Amino acid sequence: MAVQEARDGTGTHTHKGGCTCGDCPHGARAGHRRAVAEFLLKRDEFAAGQGLPSAVAHSASASRQWVSEELKQSAELVAERGRVEGEAWLARLWSRTAYSVWAAVLLLLLVQALTAVGAGWTAARTAGLLAAVVVGGALTAASWFHRQRGGVLAPVIGEDNRLSTSRAVAAAWVLFVAYALLVLVGRLAAASDHAERDALISGLGLARGAGVVTVLAVVCGIAVLVRRVVGLRVLGQRLQKVRAHRPRAADLLTDDAGRGAFADIQYVVISAVALVFAAVRLARRPDQLPDLPWGLAVVTLVSAVTYLAGKYAEGGRPVILSVVRAREAGDLDAPIRTGDDIEIRGAGFVAAGAQGADRLSRMVVRIGAVNVHVPLVPVTGGFSNPTDTGLTVPVPADVEPGRVDVQVVTAAGVETNRYAIDVTE
Repeated sequence: MAVQEARDGTGTHTHKGGCTCGDCPHGARAGHRRAVAEFLLKRDEFAAGQGLPSAVAHSASASRQWVSEELKQSAELVAERGRVEGEAWLARLWSRTAYSVWAAVLLLLLVQALTAVGAGWTAARTAGLLAAVVVGGALTAASWFHRQRGGVLAPVIGEDNRLSTSRAVAAAWVLFVAYALLVLVGRLAAASDHAERDALISGLGLARGAGVVTVLAVVCGIAVLVRRVVGLRVLGQRLQKVRAHRPRAADLLTDDAGRGAFADIQYVVISAVALVFAAVRLARRPDQLPDLPWGLAVVTLVSAVTYLAGKYAEGGRPVILSVVRAREAGDLDAPIRTGDDIEIRGAGFVAAGAQGADRLSRMVVRIGAVNVHVPLVPVTGGFSNPTDTGLTVPVPADVEPGRVDVQVVTAAGVETNRYAIDVTE
């Protein structure tokens, strides 16, 4: 994207627009924020009845349509700037993740140096440090090859561009077990006594590490199964998914709408506690796999099953419950005619994460063979139409009188049931 420069009062240069050049790492973010601020200002002005041209101000339906189109165009600009900002953020993230990995290695070195005071440096400390360097090098290499997709975080970013809780928990356990095995390999390579080597090999016995191995197998299986479950539910139109602009750390604890999710929170918290316990056991006994107690292992497994059950239970297909003629104050009761507004009542019309204007503007209502785009009706701080439980659209003149079906297509592309109404002339 071209760089546009402007000189401010101090003589310095600032970049405007969605710039993503190398010397302006925050240009895309600034462009996105500027587009969002302009959209919010325009929405609130329209909500207050300002900015309407005189040509459409006399007609409520014409002004509503004009406002909706203006907001839609502005929202599309916000969405485009958000996409550019998300891509630029992911491209910058790989170096940050690499720095974080090596910061963790330095922290381990510092902790080992402090705990070695008085006790002395041991072969186990050397093996632990070398194992950390090997893991850090592998993660750095992976971060480089996936530098356009978030570096180290690339494997735990889902298809919806959000951090996956199941993948993150599984990746944490995989890295920990790999690190523990490397520590044992280092100890075994440095061992010179036969008895010590036999003790290290026996430390790899399944009887000692059964708890850790079981938890590792279950969390990895949960990660694969959740991906399959979500994919099938989306294809079966039983779950609505919309793509996020970029992943966020809060994705690990929230649903697609940004609300705290109990299943995700308990899974992350309990898994983190179990990992900390296993790390302490490894530090205390670096000559064997961490012997995770079966009580803690079972608690972790119950947490994983709860998380999986939550994935099965979330979502649901949107449904139309009723369709009525929208009536304003002073109007007479009458049947539905072409040109009238109809109010569609139901549930699940707005998918989680689709509350933005660019998503809402993609909603369509099929009335017979005619596709009607749902108009955006702004109010201060949001929109009164459409909502998750209701939306209002006009019946166009192209709809043939008689019995026709009404069907809503959400921003995620999911179709509701068909609801029959009678349209008179």
